[in-house]
Amino acid sequence: MTYEDKTKLARTGDTSKEAAGIRLTAARKSIGLSQADLGKAVKVTKAAINNAESAMSYPSRNLMIYLYRQHRIDLNFMVCGDYAQLPGDIQDRLFEKLSEIENTSDQMPD
Repeated sequence: MTYEDKTKLARTGDTSKEAAGIRLTAARKSIGLSQADLGKAVKVTKAAINNAESAMSYPSRNLMIYLYRQHRIDLNFMVCGDYAQLPGDIQDRLFEKLSEIENTSDQMPD
């Protein structure tokens, strides 16, 4: 995958709720947790996770700290899509899920 592909998929530089929600969805799927399981791990409701993934709110600070401490998914990636500092294995998993999300959204009717 090229630098340009990664930058586009990660929405690097985009700090919107929509971009943060896409990155959160990819992060959650890359670690193999459901919304409910991630909520339990962070001590928030499934609805809070769903709201962040659906761009109704930003991911909470506690959620981003959990992703970093437990899964090495950096705050810079979650907030603005910067991925260069992520370990290679984490990048591989995240970009696989970001590609799946992109392909799914491409197939949805307008």
